[in-house]
Amino acid sequence: MTDRRGVVAKRAENLAPDVPYVRGWNRARRGAGALADQLVLLGLDSDFPGLVADVNVAGDGLVHLGTVRPEAADLLAGLIAAGLQAELHDVAAGAPPATRRRTPAA
Repeated sequence: MTDRRGVVAKRAENLAPDVPYVRGWNRARRGAGALADQLVLLGLDSDFPGLVADVNVAGDGLVHLGTVRPEAADLLAGLIAAGLQAELHDVAAGAPPATRRRTPAA
C-alpha cells in the first residue's frame, strides 16, 4: 500500500536481504536532523517531540513529524508558506536564487 509518491508503504519491520534500508534510513536521518536544527533555531523543537527518521519496506527513507498540536502544524505551514513567498518575491525581483541545502542522492 503506497500513495502516489510511494511514501506510505508499510514500515520495514521484517527486513528483506536485497533492500538497502540503511541508505534510505540515513537519508531520512539527515533530513530529520536538518529539520530539527531549524526547529531549534526557531524555538519550536519542543513542539515536535516525535520527529524521527524511519524507513519503509521499499527502503525509502521517511521523516515522521510525530503527533503535534494543531497550533504547531499551523505554525509550520505558515513558515513554509512565508519561505515560499519570500523565494517567489526574490525571483520576481530578479535576485539570484537562494542556495538550497540539499543532501546528495545516496
